[in-house]
Amino acid sequence: MADHRDGLPVLVVDGARFSDIDGFAHEFSRLLCHHTWQGNLDAFNDILRGGFGTPGNGWVLRWFNSDSSRSALGHQAKTRWLEAVLLTCHPSNRPSVEARIADARQGKGPTLFDDIVDIIRDHGPGGEEAEDGILLELL
Repeated sequence: MADHRDGLPVLVVDGARFSDIDGFAHEFSRLLCHHTWQGNLDAFNDILRGGFGTPGNGWVLRWFNSDSSRSALGHQAKTRWLEAVLLTCHPSNRPSVEARIADARQGKGPTLFDDIVDIIRDHGPGGEEAEDGILLELL
C-alpha cells in the first residue's frame, strides 16, 4: 500500500490481472482483510462503506489498465453477469433483470465497468456516500 499525494493510503487494482467479473472480484478481494468478495454489486457497495479491511477515513483506489477493464467488463460481461443474477433473483425482479439483459445484448445502457465505477464514485467526492472518502484513479 502506497501513499497518495494527500497522504491517503493507496490500494491498487490492475486490469491486466483479470478479464472478467470473477477475476475483478478476486483482484479486489486481495485488498480486503480476511474477506472475499464474490462479485455481487450490492455487497461491493457494502464493502466500500468499510469494515472489511480497507483503510478508514478515506483512501485511493488506483485502477491500472482501466481501459483493459473497460473492455473486459463491457456489455457482453454485463449480459453474462445479469444472466447469472436472473437464476437467483426473486421472481418479482425477473422482468426488470430480463429487460436489462435485453439492453446489454443490444449494447445499450451502462456496462458492468460503468456500474462498478459508479458505485466507487458514489463513495467519493460528490457521491451519496462521500463520507467514505474513496478517490478513484483510472489509469
